[in-house]
Amino acid sequence: MRFELESGKTKCIAEDIKANAMSVGKYAIISPDGVPLSDSHKLVVRVSSPKGNSYHLGDEVDSGTFAFTAAETGDYTACFWANRHKPPVKMTIDFDWKTGVAAKDWTNVAKKGQVEVCVFFPLTFWYIRIQILDTI
Repeated sequence: MRFELESGKTKCIAEDIKANAMSVGKYAIISPDGVPLSDSHKLVVRVSSPKGNSYHLGDEVDSGTFAFTAAETGDYTACFWANRHKPPVKMTIDFDWKTGVAAKDWTNVAKKGQVEVCVFFPLTFWYIRIQILDTI
């Protein structure tokens, strides 16, 4: 998702996560028109549990990632704070947060046609079978 955040403001996003579920996320300030970001375009990002435990803290960052396994069920929040600027500016933030099965890295899972067939025969069975075939 993409959203705008005005300097001096806060935006929080909540995600209902079950206990023991994996959660991964990444965020970045998007540069307008490909112009490099100035040093003043920084965020404070905090991801916390329903009980207020901090799972991630990015201080004065323009991008970052986080990953955790939820300790309890409930609404986890990711809050973004933008520093005050004079004059005020708007920053566009790209944010991707996945939980549960969606958080699994499926890039390493084999696809149909990529699996080689491997048959395992215990050595003694293979040796006995060869001896029997040789005697016939």
